[in-house]
Amino acid sequence: MIKLLIVDDSALMRRQLTLLFQAEGDFEIRQARNGKEAVDENRQFQPDVVTLDINMPEMDGITALSLIMAERPVPVVMLSSLTEKGALATFEALNLGAVDYVAKPGGTISLTLDQVAPDLLAKVRAAARAKIGKSRATPVAKAVGQPATKPAGSAQGLRQRLIDERESAQRASAATPAVGSEGLLIIGVSTGGPRALEQVLPALPANFPWPVLVAQHMPSSFTGPFSVRLDGLCELSVVEAVRPMAVQVGTIYIGKGGADMVLTRRGSVLTVLPKPESSEHLWHPSVELLARSALEHVKPGNLVAVMLTGMGFDGADGFAAIKRAGGRTIAESEETAVVFGMPAVLIEKGGASLVVPLDKVATQVKAWASRG
Repeated sequence: MIKLLIVDDSALMRRQLTLLFQAEGDFEIRQARNGKEAVDENRQFQPDVVTLDINMPEMDGITALSLIMAERPVPVVMLSSLTEKGALATFEALNLGAVDYVAKPGGTISLTLDQVAPDLLAKVRAAARAKIGKSRATPVAKAVGQPATKPAGSAQGLRQRLIDERESAQRASAATPAVGSEGLLIIGVSTGGPRALEQVLPALPANFPWPVLVAQHMPSSFTGPFSVRLDGLCELSVVEAVRPMAVQVGTIYIGKGGADMVLTRRGSVLTVLPKPESSEHLWHPSVELLARSALEHVKPGNLVAVMLTGMGFDGADGFAAIKRAGGRTIAESEETAVVFGMPAVLIEKGGASLVVPLDKVATQVKAWASRG
């Protein structure tokens, strides 16, 4: 049996969630109405996994999470709203040690839980088996001397950052690309991805010689705030791929949620292109589609593909094809992967050139890129 603690201030939501997991037959369930009760139940019930609402009276989910991770760390799946404010709080929770999140389609009190039920069940099961990382401080932002920006900790600041980012992306897409030998780094990631990316991408220096394309499974309302957050942490510029953009050295492109991201050519210009979700693929932005399009438009010897933490198998076939064609691939090792699903499948298919822990990924990528 999996011991599950459901934390939500809405009696209706607690009941819906309890019925959903009871129907599975292998969950022992307790409930908490707020963060204070959650901290107490974590101590007494000692659950294997927790679903935790963010907005609650008496003690909110973020405060409760920080106390839970300090006292008795346990895998936590956050339930958040599909808003900018919800995205900001979710990334803060992931930074504190939450394993994953599910965005409630109807807001704080959802009457349409069935829309996210399969995703929620899968993520809670995966979280119950996940490795728990320690909470950590946010990495230092860009190098000293860069212009100050409004903090992304407020909705107003976030909206301004999104506007600034999109204007910058428009200018970049109109510029002449400088892709050198057309070396390209692509990254596929899912469950546990935000924290993993926040460790790998800030470790890439400002003079990293290749563009970077990232397919992170995430809702459409989250990828914009996430790209803004990463842009504040990385020496490279980070943009959300919301329109066709000429691929530039010095830029990390985050695939827009609710869509797929592929690589194409417009004339001789290598271009990243968002497109509607493919019904042939289960996860979006699709890592598989990104890998296949990269292999079609970039010489395999100039490709490096990195598979980080995540459940499922998205991208395993495409990354294995890159390796067979002469490209280089990395699978995150089991010792550091929050969920050893996507990397494990890549390894099983013989598609990993190297298997390395998360803290060694950037070092290996830099070494390969420096040699061309």
